[in-house]
Amino acid sequence: MTFKEDDSRIRRGHAAEVMNVLRKLALNTVKLNETRKASMKRKLKMAALDDDFRAELLIGAEN
Repeated sequence: MTFKEDDSRIRRGHAAEVMNVLRKLALNTVKLNETRKASMKRKLKMAALDDDFRAELLIGAEN
């Protein structure tokens, strides 16, 4: 329930499966990052608010 999947209104076609894959990709990306010691929930919040950390997660850039 990290991304409030139960509240999702995606129901048509393959959209639900695609969103599931994207959620898993996001969680695994954050999980594999070891540059900062924080909980999964905290890392997701940092990625949402901090452009530098998000870039670090997505492209491996470190400042």
